[in-house]
Amino acid sequence: MDVWAKELDAACRIARQAGDAALRYFKRGVAVESKPDDSPVTAADRECEGLIAAALVAEFPEDGLLGEEGASKAGSSGRRWIIDPIDGTRDFIRGNSAWAVLLALEADSEVVAGVAHFPAARETFRASKGGGAWVGEERMRVSGIEKVSEAVLCINSLNYIGRYPFAPRLLEWLEPFWAVRSMGGCMDAMMLARGQADVWLEPTGKAWDFAALKIIAEEAGARFFDFSGNPTIHGGNCMMCTPALEAEARRLLALR
Repeated sequence: MDVWAKELDAACRIARQAGDAALRYFKRGVAVESKPDDSPVTAADRECEGLIAAALVAEFPEDGLLGEEGASKAGSSGRRWIIDPIDGTRDFIRGNSAWAVLLALEADSEVVAGVAHFPAARETFRASKGGGAWVGEERMRVSGIEKVSEAVLCINSLNYIGRYPFAPRLLEWLEPFWAVRSMGGCMDAMMLARGQADVWLEPTGKAWDFAALKIIAEEAGARFFDFSGNPTIHGGNCMMCTPALEAEARRLLALR
């Protein structure tokens, strides 16, 4: 029995509702503003986060909230919902379908349930601790590929990688891979969970970018850690990979 079934069902329903609201903006276009960190934000981001936050407060009034666009609430249950109303705002703005509504539940500082809903692609990925990872009725598992020469590597935010000590080694490290892709963070991560890619490198991100993706990928059998080797969503970056390629992923980061 899935102990997080109620929460996961609610998260899927709420994410789809927010996705429907975002789609209306996506189809007609929306004005763009810049936040203090120069990342873009739109009325769609704010409306969707408001919708999600209101629904969660109504359904789980004792839980806390943490949202990218400012939703914040201290809870009394030891649980917190982490919200990214539109992950991939740049893709959303440009009319690309590689954006998602991300919603995750953290209990006692551990992510226990998560949803990645892709409204434009009409796909919903979901997972709960011990309950497996699913897209529709399909259970997802990472690939069994063991050789770098047969593996697909995904890299996001290449323009941020230069700040890291491993940057001078990156081109040499990625050369042996079978293919290198950069589809967008949430899409790259779900490709890995679905067995369509094998390593994902993300040099910049916040808890709301990673929480849902982490639990979905881990329940599909993936490894998740930040560039210091810690399995945290709060490190500001992440590496995700299949178990067979973990040593190779850690080699780039100079981790044991």
